[in-house]
Amino acid sequence: MPALGVGVSQVSKQMGRTQALKRVDAAFAAGHVHGIIGPNGAGKTTLMRLLAGLLHPDKGAVSYSEQGEVVSSSQAKRVTGYFPQEPSLYPDLTCWEHLEFFRDLYGLPREAFAARAEELLQATDMAPFRDRPAGKLSGGMYKKLGLMCVLLNRPKLLLLDEPTVGVDPVSRQELWNLVYGFAGADMTVILSTSYMDEAARCAYVYVLDEGSLLASGAPRDVMQRFGVRDFAEIFLNHERK
Repeated sequence: MPALGVGVSQVSKQMGRTQALKRVDAAFAAGHVHGIIGPNGAGKTTLMRLLAGLLHPDKGAVSYSEQGEVVSSSQAKRVTGYFPQEPSLYPDLTCWEHLEFFRDLYGLPREAFAARAEELLQATDMAPFRDRPAGKLSGGMYKKLGLMCVLLNRPKLLLLDEPTVGVDPVSRQELWNLVYGFAGADMTVILSTSYMDEAARCAYVYVLDEGSLLASGAPRDVMQRFGVRDFAEIFLNHERK
């Protein structure tokens, strides 16, 4: 199955008393790295959870496609990998035990699992730490373990919510190298970030603020549209209005 494309049409979502998303329209083309950017409280996590099928919009719709053909939400969910911002791994389980846990979760055959697990351990440079408990990993290594777990099933849509929060600059670069190493014709990547310097690394960006989509497109095109030199200026200018 090739990479999935995702469409968001006039999506609104209220979370408690907060209108988290307001009539958001977006198209995430298959096979690219997309960045949803914005300050804290912009609605990024809500949108990511909607894309993952963990939430449902109050209004509007989220749709999925494969080479122009509609894919049902249940089919899409089976080939989607989602790594949330909140810690979600078990501190007492080792890296290898986590991979085995997800093997059982995905129902992977043992031979296919062993080959994929070794591939991921080598790609992430985590092979020497396979027996280390997750609770004793550094921030960057913890993120790598989470990424391995969601990549184990070869997802066609990878959703990463603020994947570089809490890691050092070297680990941030390593995580970005991994993301681009796995993205392509077989996998679409959509990630959220509040680091404005990371937006320029994406093929396409979606500028979200206070639940509204301000703009989308290639990073350079979006900055030219607003007449700014970096994405932070977009939010600063928006706050002054």
